[in-house]
Amino acid sequence: MSVLTPLLLRGLTGPARWLLVPRAQVHSKPPREQLGTMDITIGLTSCFLCFLLPAGWVLSHLESYKKRE
Repeated sequence: MSVLTPLLLRGLTGPARWLLVPRAQVHSKPPREQLGTMDITIGLTSCFLCFLLPAGWVLSHLESYKKRE
């Protein structure tokens, strides 16, 4: 065992000061204007098209992806 081994182990098991992250001071306020029905509809539709539609395509064509040609 090396002479440096206790020093290295002490450095690994000591308090990790570099992991401490300062907390952000975030304060929230009510929105200036309420979202309308059209805004919510457009947002939900775009989320559906961007995330769920490609995943559904892959899942529905999974058997054809498994086949080797």
